[in-house]
Amino acid sequence: MAIVNGTDQNFSQEVEQGGTVLVDFWAPWCGPCKMIAPVLEQIDGEVGSKLKIVKVNVDDNPDSAGRFGVMSIPTLIVFKDGQPVDKVIGFQPKEALMATVGKHL
Repeated sequence: MAIVNGTDQNFSQEVEQGGTVLVDFWAPWCGPCKMIAPVLEQIDGEVGSKLKIVKVNVDDNPDSAGRFGVMSIPTLIVFKDGQPVDKVIGFQPKEALMATVGKHL
């Protein structure tokens, strides 16, 4: 499954469809956000059939970020069946991120 760009307008639709969704709250000027992008591509390549990844630019979509208390980026929130079940703040190596996401697949 391809990585999807989330917006304030489509956030609920993208996240609440059921299954496991990893939401990456990021911004183009954020160094750690740029570092985590290829990690998310790798994860999508490995478990994309079981995991949907949604990227939300916090500069363009402040409502979604505010709704989930995102204070620093990157913040990655795992949603299961539309509900937040896990949160990771800051850059994470692939193994650590897979361990967090794997609990909910």
